[in-house]
Amino acid sequence: MDQGWTGSGKVRARERGGVFELTVDGLTTQPKYYKVLLYEFFRKDWRGSRPGWGDHSVEIVMEHIGEPPHIDLDNIAKAVLDGVKKHVFHDDAQVARLLVERREGERERLTVTIRKLDQGAAG
Repeated sequence: MDQGWTGSGKVRARERGGVFELTVDGLTTQPKYYKVLLYEFFRKDWRGSRPGWGDHSVEIVMEHIGEPPHIDLDNIAKAVLDGVKKHVFHDDAQVARLLVERREGERERLTVTIRKLDQGAAG
C-alpha cells in the first residue's frame, strides 16, 4: 500500500490535505547532494500541484542510527529548501517558519513536511 506516495528510489513525496511530505532515504555528509537529488526527483517523477504563494512552514527531520553524522543542520536546510523551491513554493523567502531537527531513528533518512500557513499565522 503506497498511501499516495510518488517515487520509487531514494526520494518519495505525497500531498495530502494541503500538506506536502517528502522522504529521502539515507544520509550523506555532503548537503549539496540533497539539492541535486531533489531536483532530479521533481524533474523526473513529481506530477503534484504547482508551487504555491504565501507563507509556508517547513519541518526537516534528520533521523540517524547510532552517532549522528558530522553535518551542519543549517546546510541540510539550505539544500532541501533549494531543492523544493519552484515545486512546492516559488521562493524560499516564503518560508515563515523553519524547524530543523536531528534525532535517533529506526533508519537513516530525511523527512520534510511543508504546510501553507493561513494569513496571519506566521507571527
